[in-house]
Amino acid sequence: MIAELKQTIEQKMQKSVENLKTNLAKVRTGRAHTGLLDHITVDYYGNPTPINQVASVGLADARTLLVTPYEKKMSSAVEKAIRDSDLGLNPAAMGDAVRVPMPMLTEERRKDLIKVVRSESEDSRVAVRNLRRDGNDQLKKAVKDKLISEDEERRATDDIQKLTDKYIAEIDKQLADKEKELLTV
Repeated sequence: MIAELKQTIEQKMQKSVENLKTNLAKVRTGRAHTGLLDHITVDYYGNPTPINQVASVGLADARTLLVTPYEKKMSSAVEKAIRDSDLGLNPAAMGDAVRVPMPMLTEERRKDLIKVVRSESEDSRVAVRNLRRDGNDQLKKAVKDKLISEDEERRATDDIQKLTDKYIAEIDKQLADKEKELLTV
């Protein structure tokens, strides 16, 4: 029972960290990378479809993405979807492809993005701490129901705290890496 509980908590904590990585990847830096457009959906014959299913996304150079739709008539829909996204990008149609230049970030915009990144990482920390609390509550209930001894509960609580510390440290590392990336001009 305790092993299953710890395993479940660890899996959920890992998912919180993975979710943070995904959210941080959406925050753009001055460099172009193909994962930047992953969350954008294109109106594909009336259905919202992820951009990577209707077009190939590649790098033209360090500051420009090149989006090539699989169907020529989809280029205007792809261009519109990128323009309407929350990324603040200004795509330009170029023949069959769509070029997406990455504008330079101003100092003020960098600071705003750092605030967003810190907020995302704090949300992940809170999620990990909530998982710890839920696990500890389940252990206390098990002691109360006499399913486990108090010693087993104490050991399991310590193990859950170690897991919490491990994943909080991983979240902090992700945050530090992203802040460094944002501050690099």
